[in-house]
Amino acid sequence: MLLDTHPGLRASRRLIGRERAPLLVIDQLLADPERMVGKACTRQYTKMASMFPGLRAPAPPSYGQFLESILNPLLRDCFDLAPGRFVFPMCHFSLVTQPPSSLHYLQRIPHIDSVHRNGLATVHYLFRGDWGGTDFYRHRATGFEYVDEGRHAAYFACTEEERRRDAGRVQGYIDGDTPLFERIEGVEGVFNRLIVYRRNSLHSGRIGNDRLLPSDPATGRLSINSFIDVAA
Repeated sequence: MLLDTHPGLRASRRLIGRERAPLLVIDQLLADPERMVGKACTRQYTKMASMFPGLRAPAPPSYGQFLESILNPLLRDCFDLAPGRFVFPMCHFSLVTQPPSSLHYLQRIPHIDSVHRNGLATVHYLFRGDWGGTDFYRHRATGFEYVDEGRHAAYFACTEEERRRDAGRVQGYIDGDTPLFERIEGVEGVFNRLIVYRRNSLHSGRIGNDRLLPSDPATGRLSINSFIDVAA
């Protein structure tokens, strides 16, 4: 599957919160995003053994190659990373489908994907309509906006205590400020927009609690989610 960039591609860099973690936003990424949606509609989706509240299917291998060609020239300025070969621990079409009432506690609060500073995550929004975007958070008790190796033990000890104390009061998908977390940055889920951020930033999908989440890629909250490690 040959992929080309859109002639109107626009990239901008933001800094998240007080701790100023980098966030890259690229609009109009693919020249033909509808073709990628069509490819998504041909896939078989399964529930995987992960925290993700929905279904996933592998993205085309050419998509990873495409991301490498687009992002490598931006790594140094945006993330203080040297360009290199991309390794993908994950690169999947993703559909959020899990009802809010069935979420367990850790799915109802912001999360990290890794403690490693150099690991990146991407979300490529491939839905139209108001299915929400991605938000970034500060943990009120610790003040942490990211969780690395040095913060890991303290952060998870604190959140475990909060779980024991407050689990019954935390319901549904998080969508903004709560007694435990403060929203510090948000990105709207715009069709054919890609966001790139460090995997140790506290974040969550912005997902409404007031309607059903379709399992049809053509009508549901479809995205491509990737984890990227950059090899020398």
